[in-house]
Amino acid sequence: MTAQTIAAGGVELAGVALAPLVVGGVQWLKARAQGRRGASALQPYRELRRLWGRAGVRPEPSSGVYALAVPVAVAATFLALLLLPIASIAPDWGLGNDALVLFGLLAVGRFALAAAAWDTGSGFELMGAARDLTIAVFVEALFLVVLALLAFPAHSTDLVAMSGAAASGEAWREPAQWAAALGLGLVILAEAGRRPIDNPDTHLELTMVHEGPTLEYAGRDLALLHWAAAARTWAVLVLAAEVLLPHPGAFAVQLLWLAGWIVVFVVLLALAETIQPKMRLLRVPVLLYGGAVIAMLGLAGRLLGVAA
Repeated sequence: MTAQTIAAGGVELAGVALAPLVVGGVQWLKARAQGRRGASALQPYRELRRLWGRAGVRPEPSSGVYALAVPVAVAATFLALLLLPIASIAPDWGLGNDALVLFGLLAVGRFALAAAAWDTGSGFELMGAARDLTIAVFVEALFLVVLALLAFPAHSTDLVAMSGAAASGEAWREPAQWAAALGLGLVILAEAGRRPIDNPDTHLELTMVHEGPTLEYAGRDLALLHWAAAARTWAVLVLAAEVLLPHPGAFAVQLLWLAGWIVVFVVLLALAETIQPKMRLLRVPVLLYGGAVIAMLGLAGRLLGVAA
């Protein structure tokens, strides 16, 4: 194992600690853009520490599905972090580096929380889970089309190969890459639970989407779920930086590119939340469907180009 591979693995593991900082950075920048002082970018860490010191709860009725949901969701998210390519390199953790495996792990985490909501039978939790799954139908379909688009330059769904193919930026000469960028941008908003798809600032049960399935959790369980949500945001941002955006140069230079793109994403997410309000729930599928149509047109263009 080379020093670069060890460093790439270290960055993957560092994502465990850096994920809450990304969420805190978005919130801090959004407050500044709105003329407010806002909480520190380190506030998510304080929230995690506060929740970690509190006792959990066990709603009645509930079964082992409720108890297993948190470890399953957290484990799936952690494994997803280990699949991410870092500067076009990824160590072998025994999981491979296939994009479809990453997609499946993110889906497993979502399913675990939805199953827990059905297990408890809580009205508001079920409402949030139902909304989350309704949106997920469109998000996951869009995500698959985008991954297919980005796999074309590499002729593989291997994330390391996809990252290497995207490094030079040559793919941006084709309209299909712009279609993939639009689709992946919508996926990021959905997976991160940001506006216009969801509002991370609301605590009103009637409007919750991603936070709805967590209403019956408290203490350490809730802290782990908050971390998992932040880690999903980190995962999709790193994925976009590696398999979509250019990052030429040697390994160290590519690490700088990765850090720079993450900062750009944080700024863009903060600006997007400042400019646009949350959409009505029934309009969110229309937005995602439109993104899927554009991505499929890009995919059709690449297929026709290959056929020609």
